[in-house]
Amino acid sequence: MAQFADIIIDITHEKVDRPFQYRIPQALQEQIHAGCQVDVPFGRGNTIRCGYVVGLSDRAEYDPARLKEIAGIHAGSVSAESQLIQVAWWMKERYGSTMNQALKTVLPVKQQVKQQESKWLRCLLGRDELKDQIREAVRKKYKARERLLKAFLDADVIPYQVALHQLNLTAATLKPLIAQGVIALDSSVSYRNPSLLMQEGGGDHRAGEGNDQDSLVTLNDAQQPVVDDICRQYDAGIRKTYLLHGITGSGKTEIYMELIDHVRRQGKQVILLIPEIALTYQTVMRFCRRFGSQVSFINSKLSAGEKYDQFERAKNGEIQIMIGPRSALFTPFRNLGLIIIDEEHEGAYKSEITPRYHARETAEYRAGLSHASLVLGSATPSVESYTKAVHGIYGYYKIGKRAKKNSYLPKIQVVDLRNELAEGNRSIFSRTLRALMVEKLTNQEQIMLFLNRRGYSRFLSCRSCGEAIKCPHCDVTLTLHQDDRLVCHYCGYQIRRPSACPSCGSAYLAPFGTGTQKIEALVKEEFPDARVLRMDLDTTAKKGGHEEILAAFAEHEADILIGTQMIVKGHDFPAVTLVGILAADLSLYAPDYRCGERTFQLLTQAAGRAGRDEKAGDVVIQTYSPDHYCIQAAAAQDYEQFYKKEMEYRKLLHYPPACVLMTLLIGSDREELAHRAMDAVFRIARKQEGRGQFQLIGPVNAPIYKLNDIYRKILYMKCENYDILIGIRNHMEEFLKNQSWSSRILVQFDFS
Repeated sequence: MAQFADIIIDITHEKVDRPFQYRIPQALQEQIHAGCQVDVPFGRGNTIRCGYVVGLSDRAEYDPARLKEIAGIHAGSVSAESQLIQVAWWMKERYGSTMNQALKTVLPVKQQVKQQESKWLRCLLGRDELKDQIREAVRKKYKARERLLKAFLDADVIPYQVALHQLNLTAATLKPLIAQGVIALDSSVSYRNPSLLMQEGGGDHRAGEGNDQDSLVTLNDAQQPVVDDICRQYDAGIRKTYLLHGITGSGKTEIYMELIDHVRRQGKQVILLIPEIALTYQTVMRFCRRFGSQVSFINSKLSAGEKYDQFERAKNGEIQIMIGPRSALFTPFRNLGLIIIDEEHEGAYKSEITPRYHARETAEYRAGLSHASLVLGSATPSVESYTKAVHGIYGYYKIGKRAKKNSYLPKIQVVDLRNELAEGNRSIFSRTLRALMVEKLTNQEQIMLFLNRRGYSRFLSCRSCGEAIKCPHCDVTLTLHQDDRLVCHYCGYQIRRPSACPSCGSAYLAPFGTGTQKIEALVKEEFPDARVLRMDLDTTAKKGGHEEILAAFAEHEADILIGTQMIVKGHDFPAVTLVGILAADLSLYAPDYRCGERTFQLLTQAAGRAGRDEKAGDVVIQTYSPDHYCIQAAAAQDYEQFYKKEMEYRKLLHYPPACVLMTLLIGSDREELAHRAMDAVFRIARKQEGRGQFQLIGPVNAPIYKLNDIYRKILYMKCENYDILIGIRNHMEEFLKNQSWSSRILVQFDFS
């Protein structure tokens, strides 16, 4: 029996980011286990702090008499699985963070949330006795009691909330009836289940069952061999990572469902990651129809109670399939057998906060711990994943045809906007796109218009002095919205549109750029009879916003859907026969070595929304860079052409996956301190130059130098040897945490 516990103290500070050993009291011997939260005395004053148990031992590292004793189990804590503790430790070492930061990442729900209680009233009398009680209530003029008793003539059971609100009763009215044995107040605790609303009308959803019709999916001759081969390897005990490279509409979801069905029949559990909240509705609906109440999901729009209940259901074995964005990877399944990452190329799988982990890499590690398989699916795989597939590190399957009969890739036309402007067309719609929109609307077909921006106009600028109105806290321009608000989309700062330039006082302020709101206004002006929906972060801000818009468009309640990236990723609308990409090269010249890859992926995914049924599809790509290899490859739907050109560029400039890139960001609210800290670590890094193809770039100001009043500097380090970069990072961390000013700086390490 373990007598000592290694505990990480819940103080997010590097100097206590190590385990401390405590004695386990005899009374708690049976309750303490790896992953549980405990209260312990900490520091000279023995202040009670919360901590996580990360290990148990029957041997003391120091004199047992000097070790402090655990005070108790932390009230309301959620137990962490020991496997997730291992994942947290790996993330700490791999990505650079404190153990506390890693633990808070793998434990999305830290505190127990009060469970949802259902209460109802039940009549304990026979019908004749009930009528006697009604007559007695009438005689004594007990109006409230009379209403309740008469309601029991029609129903044996009445929900408690119905009695209070619809029958206008009070607890005082009910109390004597309960005491006299006329009625009983029953209650039960139930889980909040956000997928129940999605399951309504979807068939038989009894526990463990789905819709039989959806279960009888017939795979085509391209899908079936993929399923057969992966299942054969799974049954042989082979667990590895597979890349499923299927063009848009090739039926990757059907393959996922068959693999899930095979794994769950062996008593295993499954995690399915999807990149966007906007994809949750359609995806969960399909899986609920197939697997019924075995499915649940999480996303950031759920309440704390809903999130807590989904993880409790998973931990208790009440569900077998969890769907969600990257945080779903940390579902506390005890018998995980399969992880699937849909649209694995998406940037949403990379965390923007410390630890800056990538879900794909972390999923590989967790799959290894669980002896589970990992399937990565995409029509446009990340360069990193495809490179591993080319070198045989990943299993690889390609599907080059669409799943539906008589459904083919759309016809794609690239329009040079320079020519449009030279020939007098100053509209946002090229002549080709406008003609096709008229044709599709006449035929009562649907259209999607994609723009990678939101807001009414991009920014407000002074025509006199040329100054754009910027956020005072961030080094970015404010976005102009249709209600005359100027908003910073980084920190949330907002002001009303000024009447004069803050710099020179001129009244000549004019908007530049185009946003989704402006596109919506122009579409309504150009096509006044068309029904238009807009989908961006503004229209989907409320809970259920994504589902409302997508459901309305799916039911053909609108002819045109305008939106940002969320409308072109993974959706399947059979009536959509035209996709217009209004600003194809918007992301092509971003300050990021991945900008070409992201542009190709975005255009290919957008094009894939058109013609997914038997009606032929058209795509119009409007661009100022028609000859760029990313746009040419997207128009040809040719991934291999894109990959060849992209890897030439990556190798030439020594970018991943040709090497490992580590980015160090240092920030401070004091500009001088940010420079000082960066200069100090730069000197450490320079000592490594020339070792193992090690290369330094910078330091430079971050692309957004000032963000939320923090001044930020960046240093890039490239090396073919990952271990060398880890050694440099560890040396830098050790140096920084021993400086007197370390508490005043922000330090982030990021690996690519």
